[in-house]
Amino acid sequence: MTISLRLNEKDSVLFKKYAEMKGVSVSELIRQSVLERIEDEYDLKAYEKAMREYQANPTTFSLDEVEKELGLQ
Repeated sequence: MTISLRLNEKDSVLFKKYAEMKGVSVSELIRQSVLERIEDEYDLKAYEKAMREYQANPTTFSLDEVEKELGLQ
C-alpha cells in the first residue's frame, strides 16, 4: 500500500532530520510512529478496562496463589 502525506517545508525538514538521526527512512519513521501510537492507545484501553473491573471487584491474588491455580508450583 502506498500512502501520500503532505507536509509543509518546516515539518518536512524536521521529519527528514529526525529520521536521519534515528538511522531510518522517513517512511519507516512514520510507520513506527503510527504503530507505537496504536499500541499506546490499545494499552490505555486495556488499562482502563482492567481498572473498571478491579473497581467493581477489588479482589487480588498473590503470585504464589496464581502459580498454584495455574499448576506452576
